[in-house]
Amino acid sequence: MNEGKASAGAMTALGATVVIWAFSWIVMKLVLRYAGPFDFSAMRYAMGAAMLFVVLIVMRRPLAPTPLAGTIVTGLAQTAAFQGLGQFALTAGGTGRVVLLAYAMPFWAVLLAWAILGERPVARHWIGLALAAVGLTCVIAPWHGLGNPVSTLFALVGGMCWALGTVTSKQMFQRHAPDPLTFTAWQMAFGAAGLGIVAFLVPQRPIEWSAEFIAGLAYSVVLATSLAWTLWLLVVRKLPTAVASVSSLAVPVLSVLMAWAVLHEAPKANEWLGMAFIVAGLVAVSGVTARTPPR
Repeated sequence: MNEGKASAGAMTALGATVVIWAFSWIVMKLVLRYAGPFDFSAMRYAMGAAMLFVVLIVMRRPLAPTPLAGTIVTGLAQTAAFQGLGQFALTAGGTGRVVLLAYAMPFWAVLLAWAILGERPVARHWIGLALAAVGLTCVIAPWHGLGNPVSTLFALVGGMCWALGTVTSKQMFQRHAPDPLTFTAWQMAFGAAGLGIVAFLVPQRPIEWSAEFIAGLAYSVVLATSLAWTLWLLVVRKLPTAVASVSSLAVPVLSVLMAWAVLHEAPKANEWLGMAFIVAGLVAVSGVTARTPPR
């Protein structure tokens, strides 16, 4: 019973994370009208980390740093590299396209988890990955070219970095069992430091402190950063890496629909077909979520 409740709780956390992050990409695109990509990302994660440390103090949770090697690698990979590269890719690419390229992450995560954690994919994982791969190929439509090559490359590499961060997070929980909130705060702090260095070195446009920018920053800090990343680490801890990673493909599907509604980026016929395959992939892996694997 407890195992079932833990799995159900992890799936609820995953669903909330999907919705928050899907709209986050719309916000990330909109704030580029008022700030440079690395300035915004550095501010977002510095403020998010600070907020989490305040929460830790109020809740009297552990403040001591989690094991440094795994925490730093996770922070630089899934916070600094993924978010920084993804935000930069949005400067030259459409929201739907960038998010779909970045969310090729599950393909890298499943392979890295197999190599590093020994999590051998089962039949459902391979079926889900195959369907999702067909879906992403339909959406990207490489036979029509890859659009802006810099945006495409940065989005893909960002997804690879997130995959590495996902696997190192799982490894941290398996080896050291850190408090999820403490681990989130520290990895985010290290990631924010890395983004701050990049923001200092790369010339960008001055920040325009408009009401829209402040609202976008608030959404990104409170919901998309502090809350969603904590929920994501809980998901990674409770569910198999393949399940968590492939299920996260619901984010680009929702983002494409939200970009259509908010940014008027209407999906093409091949994108609708691709999203159908992605949803089929999610259904294929859903059957493995009933049990949490032994830890």
